[in-house]
Amino acid sequence: MNTASRRRLIRKLLLENVVSSQSEIVDLLLDESHEVTQATVSRDLHALGAVKSRRNGHLQYVLPDDHSTADGEFLTLSRALIEFVESISVSANLVVIKTSPGAAGVVAGAVDGAPLHGVLGTIAGDDTVMIVADEQYGGIGLANRLEQIGAG
Repeated sequence: MNTASRRRLIRKLLLENVVSSQSEIVDLLLDESHEVTQATVSRDLHALGAVKSRRNGHLQYVLPDDHSTADGEFLTLSRALIEFVESISVSANLVVIKTSPGAAGVVAGAVDGAPLHGVLGTIAGDDTVMIVADEQYGGIGLANRLEQIGAG
């Protein structure tokens, strides 16, 4: 199965099932006779713009309804910031985002997938994301932009 076909299948599985973990997606794909690793599923979810969201009291992967907003292509990032971010701090050209436990990867993936200027890279732990901003844009500029996007 090629990448595009696998991603179409993952999209279908997410629309038809309540899925709360990447390992569940691996199992669902295996049920469809497609063996993949969790790392592959992680990359596919990122490419699809899937994020974890609370629906009916359960955290589950959901797909964006629309990839554009009045502010550009930041819908997935906006949702991740609203849903999971507890604080955004700055130190020189570093932006540190504290998230709810287990959500740092989702937020980092959303930052990586957004067309944000000034982002050199992200590093995610369990509940902390560190973003390195380029010197020209700076940490303060990037943090302010993230706050703006997260405000909806």
